[in-house]
Amino acid sequence: MAVSLDPRLMEILACPSDDHAPLRAGTPTDPDADVLTCTSCGRGYPVVDGIPVLLLDEAIPPVETSAG
Repeated sequence: MAVSLDPRLMEILACPSDDHAPLRAGTPTDPDADVLTCTSCGRGYPVVDGIPVLLLDEAIPPVETSAG
């Protein structure tokens, strides 16, 4: 199920890491995932029952891409 949060809320939500980058719904490989993904560090934050869990300890590590 895709994340469906108020667009105004999405404008103010930011990654809790030091860079505080904006978040986007879904993941790069699955835009319908119940996750908010940081546009800078790539961490994913789960959305549980419509509530984003913006805790670094609960974040999904970014997907590593190999260049070789």
